[in-house]
Amino acid sequence: MKQVLVIAALWFGLSGLSFSVQTLKEEAAMSANGTFEVDLTPQEDLGSPAGRMLIKKTYLGDMNGSGIGQMISKRTENGTAVYYAIEEFSGSVKGKTGRFTLVHKGHMSKESQSLEVTILEGSGSGELQNISGSMLIVQDANGHRYELTFEL
Repeated sequence: MKQVLVIAALWFGLSGLSFSVQTLKEEAAMSANGTFEVDLTPQEDLGSPAGRMLIKKTYLGDMNGSGIGQMISKRTENGTAVYYAIEEFSGSVKGKTGRFTLVHKGHMSKESQSLEVTILEGSGSGELQNISGSMLIVQDANGHRYELTFEL
């Protein structure tokens, strides 16, 4: 992280020359892009109002590693759906090695849809210990792509 030294004020007072200095952190968000393959394995939870799946992912590109986790989802008769997932990523991001937790929250209805994937604060380890940020997931005819926006 770069630090920029900014002179906040330079005052000439009655008692002579005085000044104050303020240090500002320059937070530069970084991005990591690539593709991933996902394998979802349905689990049988008899009597549960929601479905559960095990997640296994392989990340390629700026993120190189694997993700494992669990997803809980529910679809209603009218088509409204929701899912939550917890995924543990282990590998490297832009050459920095470690692990962190991704939290997924998705919602879909006839009127709208949303997907939010964030890095769980404080979950990083190794060279990714202070990682924070979010991930955009894009699915199209070419497969799955990710765009991770993060700070270390």
